[in-house]
Amino acid sequence: MGNQKFIVVLGDGMADEPIEALGGKTPIEYAKTPALDRLSRVSEIGLVHTIPEGMKPGSDTANLSVLGYDPKLYYSGRSPLEALSIGVPMKDTDIALRCNIVTISEKDVPFEEQTIIDHSSGEISTEDCAVLLEAVRKELQNETYQFYTGTSYRHCLIWDQGQVLDLSQPHDILGQVIGQYLPSDENLLYMMKKSYEILKDHPLNIERKKRGENPANCCWFWGAGTKPKLTSFEEKRGLKGMMVSAVDLLKGIAVGAGMGVANVEGANGGLHTNYEGKTQAALDALKNGYDFVYIHVEAPDEMGHQGSVEKKVQAIEYLDQRVIGPLTEALDKEGTDYRLLVMPDHPTPIRVRTHTADSVPYLLFDRSDLQEHNWNYNEKEAGESGIFVAKGHTIIDKLLQN
Repeated sequence: MGNQKFIVVLGDGMADEPIEALGGKTPIEYAKTPALDRLSRVSEIGLVHTIPEGMKPGSDTANLSVLGYDPKLYYSGRSPLEALSIGVPMKDTDIALRCNIVTISEKDVPFEEQTIIDHSSGEISTEDCAVLLEAVRKELQNETYQFYTGTSYRHCLIWDQGQVLDLSQPHDILGQVIGQYLPSDENLLYMMKKSYEILKDHPLNIERKKRGENPANCCWFWGAGTKPKLTSFEEKRGLKGMMVSAVDLLKGIAVGAGMGVANVEGANGGLHTNYEGKTQAALDALKNGYDFVYIHVEAPDEMGHQGSVEKKVQAIEYLDQRVIGPLTEALDKEGTDYRLLVMPDHPTPIRVRTHTADSVPYLLFDRSDLQEHNWNYNEKEAGESGIFVAKGHTIIDKLLQN
């Protein structure tokens, strides 16, 4: 038996509320999850509150919590973490902003009266979106504003000597008229309007519309923040950590924390991501000197934002059957001594199509300490277990037995 290994499997946004279409069950309860059912019988389950009082329930604050970084101390904004991931050089005086390329309606009305239709432009590919961002960059980039390509619809704007403004998150206002949610800063507003002019008749968007896809026709700025200062995960925990995620935000947290970052081909943050590749990357890392692996799967969250019950259930089933099942089987077969934490970072309920700050269910499995229970992993039974972790950034202490 080698030294003990520690694994987090994080299903982004997978917690939810009871849904009538699922017979009053939540997607986690309803989904067919043989691997989780098997584990829950010999695991601890409970609820954990990942979002500190007064903070927005984002994947940024929540995943910092799960990794053991108190967001109250370490959070400096979402976009700067993503900037780290895509290798953007940031000065202390820079502000990073997320630049989503979104779909807004193309009605014959003033810009302010358009409606936001899709925060992800139909989960557009990075290749296509890079072409569109380049068209915007050509006309709008200057010494003050620099654009950087990220992944899929998620890109980055660095604002020299900028300021941290309160900006609306596009996924929170789907289906709404954009006027009241636009930035008060006139330069940012000008660039958003101009990006719409540049993109709406771009050949690539004309093609997308012909194929019945959402055009990626407007830049949307949000998530402003300053350069992050995270302490090293290894110094803090004495463990060598690896991040397996498709999402720049999570990779950025890992870069900031001095962890390794796995690059998995075909991992795209969507429903049809490369689950098998992620599982293999985690197993490889554990074989190659890493003690701690964080496997992050974005799909349940994206399906929650889309408001698709069916696809959210499917995302949870894929996570169970293509990550948790094969991962635990491989580790058991090798006789690895490991502890595993399965949880979402926050709920993304179908009903609201955005994040909430409610507590989320966790499952903690220890191969060397199996205790028989007759419960299943879901929101309701985790609540009934009577176990509650009030400060999300301490859940990792349970996993690591600190």
